[in-house]
Amino acid sequence: MPHDTVLSAYRRIKTIRAFEDRLHDDYKTGTVPGFAHLYAGQEATAVGICSHLTDQDQIASTHRGHGHSIAKGVDVVAMMKEIYGRQGGICHGKGGSMHIADLNKGMLGANGILGAGAPLACGAALADKLAGKGHVAIVFGGDGGVNEGAVLESMNLASVWKLPLMFVVEHNGYAQSTPQHRTTSVSNYEDRAKGFGMASATVDGLDFFAVYKTAGELIQKMRAGHGPVLLECRTTRFYGHFEGDSQVYRPTGEVENARKNHDCLKLFAESASKIGISPKELEQVDHEVAELIDRAVQEALKAPYPALGELHNGVYVSY
Repeated sequence: MPHDTVLSAYRRIKTIRAFEDRLHDDYKTGTVPGFAHLYAGQEATAVGICSHLTDQDQIASTHRGHGHSIAKGVDVVAMMKEIYGRQGGICHGKGGSMHIADLNKGMLGANGILGAGAPLACGAALADKLAGKGHVAIVFGGDGGVNEGAVLESMNLASVWKLPLMFVVEHNGYAQSTPQHRTTSVSNYEDRAKGFGMASATVDGLDFFAVYKTAGELIQKMRAGHGPVLLECRTTRFYGHFEGDSQVYRPTGEVENARKNHDCLKLFAESASKIGISPKELEQVDHEVAELIDRAVQEALKAPYPALGELHNGVYVSY
């Protein structure tokens, strides 16, 4: 993998982590309105997949959408303004954390409805197939969303129509607060893919290089017209299902162990050092990312709220 590609991937992974950590801290101060579900811990999955995509390839996200947005190239400052509900936000300050979208970047949006991204991604993939330009669509989901009827129907539709669509299951072990084994009849989501005649793979979602390699192979097949695929990424989340979640449902020490022994950032640094990326180069990226996040927060705090006259803009459409 080229040197610049590795550093670019690290920058996006680090940006997601710094973005989420900062929001976690700022939510405690009461300065951030609304609800948020943080992506910290799962960064290698989003970046490993989105590193293969162009702005013409489209993704549909979940309620935990900050990481997917940053991995797809959405502007970090505009995202922060959106979360703070200010002018200049990527959705004009009226969508908030769960509704970040940027169609110019192929980001169809985060979504507060569980599993609702799947049928949207089917539509995007159908458009890609009809255009015949080799573009693909990706839909992200978790342990809860994968059991939604709309997701299973979308898997069937994508298989019947041979759509260039990847279903990414971010298997972090919990459907909100319920362990996966209590909600799902299979322990491996690849079994779901087999039921629809869909190609599939399982990968360590904490290992960027493993995700990058496997996702790249599957996306290449999709671009060649071989139909939909399912990619199960075994990962973890460091924070609760939502900000304010005390995580009493998780075993004592589970989060601490994940941070110490299963941190995708640490794993990335270890792997990068073996292919010639120096600690100094990573530290420089860390410094630049910290400055970016500080600037994003300061610009968000200084930005005015949307004007009252804009309240109904973009809400109603006249045909």
